[in-house]
Amino acid sequence: MDNTEFLSSVPIFSELSSNTLQKVSELGSLRSYSKNAVILSEEEDGSALFVIISGKVKVCRTSNDNSSKEVILSILNPSDFFGEMALLDGLNRSASVIAQEDSKLFLIQRNDFLDLLYEHPEVSVALLQELTQRLRAATMKIKALSLKDAEGKVATVLLQLADDVGKIKRGVVEIEKLPFQHELANMAGTSRETISRTLHSFAKKGLVELDGSKLRIISYEKFKELFH
Repeated sequence: MDNTEFLSSVPIFSELSSNTLQKVSELGSLRSYSKNAVILSEEEDGSALFVIISGKVKVCRTSNDNSSKEVILSILNPSDFFGEMALLDGLNRSASVIAQEDSKLFLIQRNDFLDLLYEHPEVSVALLQELTQRLRAATMKIKALSLKDAEGKVATVLLQLADDVGKIKRGVVEIEKLPFQHELANMAGTSRETISRTLHSFAKKGLVELDGSKLRIISYEKFKELFH
């Protein structure tokens, strides 16, 4: 897949003509990161927009106290993008981004991306839609972490993963590569033991099936109704 074909699969670029996509492709550059490499550090200047071509990254923050506890805000996959906030407001990065596996990224520098927004309003509209979706998801997660019990917190993370990377077939959603339990714990704001206990509880109740690194939500709509 060439860069133009790939960019057409990215939500904020999907409405652009093939000629414009070619121009965007020429504006950007490719960069590879090995597993566990720090792509962006919290508080550094924002100079580029990043689009994931292959691999997987986590967006995280570290607590300011002595515990240095990591909180995973989201896990991003191919066609996802990040780094747009610092480009738009000119402030420092709000979180760190770390490669969870070997990853290839497409970068567009700040000035080039801002010019693209001015010249192509459809990109601006698509960006606003994407940011709105992220805000809704963040609001739901904040509500879950502050108001729900352990089951509710874990279920919220599973629903987030189902929406982001799940594949649905006949009402069953399969998450092919479930994050490790310590990563789920960091996403849910709970402990690894709680994650293990809750997942097995869901399995006993017939809500999910565990198969190695795969997890299936047996009835997505029912699960969503129970824990939304």
